[in-house]
Amino acid sequence: MSSEHYFSQEPESEFSPKEIRVWLAERELTVTTANSIFSPDHVDGGTRILLDWLAKAPTEGDLIDVGCGWGPIAISLALHAPKATVWAVDVNERSLELTRINAAKLGLTNIRVCKPEDVPNDIEFSGVWSNPPIRVGKEALHQILMTWLPRLVEGGEGYLVVAKQLGADSLQKWLADELGAEFDVARVETAKGFRVIRTVKI
Repeated sequence: MSSEHYFSQEPESEFSPKEIRVWLAERELTVTTANSIFSPDHVDGGTRILLDWLAKAPTEGDLIDVGCGWGPIAISLALHAPKATVWAVDVNERSLELTRINAAKLGLTNIRVCKPEDVPNDIEFSGVWSNPPIRVGKEALHQILMTWLPRLVEGGEGYLVVAKQLGADSLQKWLADELGAEFDVARVETAKGFRVIRTVKI
């Protein structure tokens, strides 16, 4: 049995791309996905709920999609904010390649696709958006979130979607405690078993 996960850095399974039709940023699009990534067959339920908040995303500045997969969040942000720079990061090489393919296919020149360590250290973000990889484990998840949320600009907002049954409420409390008084952390939506958590740098 394969031990691969969607957060495997270099999937060993044969690359089998396919096209699917999706609804993103109020339009129907054809995108390329493949095996050994997160949600290759459709826009997953959590991401769909998160994207209901797309109107709240800034239209300029640097935005980041943490754990981009094949790119649904990054694509939506880029379409919503053509003047912004959208950083699409993932550790899975296949995910990065698919996001590059989809950005090019859709003519989205404002998406920068790269590994987390390749994002310049001096960039601060107007928005941090993520359906974070909960199954990577609590310690790794906490490290991921504390890498990006503290880099919000003043007034910048982070939006995360997390399943209630996978610890959304305890994660919200942990974020509030860890980020401290400089940030406001609140649950802004509960839908279909998911929580949307907003983090604002005050």
